[in-house]
Amino acid sequence: MAEINVTPFVDVVLVLLIIFMITAHVMEYGIDVEVPKTKSVATSTKDLPVVTVSKSGEIYLGTSKEIVNYNRLAAEIKSRYPGQDSVYMRADGQAQWDTIANVMAVLGEAKFRVSAVTQPGANIANIGKRR
Repeated sequence: MAEINVTPFVDVVLVLLIIFMITAHVMEYGIDVEVPKTKSVATSTKDLPVVTVSKSGEIYLGTSKEIVNYNRLAAEIKSRYPGQDSVYMRADGQAQWDTIANVMAVLGEAKFRVSAVTQPGANIANIGKRR
């Protein structure tokens, strides 16, 4: 009487599941940005282009690791994402404000609505204090 031994199959599946669980969060975005924390965050399910400003002031569009000049940002969004009129903006909490303001100004001039990406769970007493 011949039976199939499923134990090795289950072992392989469990190892693949663990690998997927460890690497799944890395696939979300390629640029590591620590966004500011806020007291409350509105949930949104819109699929919009993401503009990322890193701590050093570099600007990225979507999941691309290619740096985009903020003067060409609106044109890049229109060419990569035709028909979009809104974007998400992820900016590192330690990024220079003038870079963030310039990016928002360029997007505003191009008639894009900008929604900021934040993390829930900030302690209001610590807002405004440097890390």
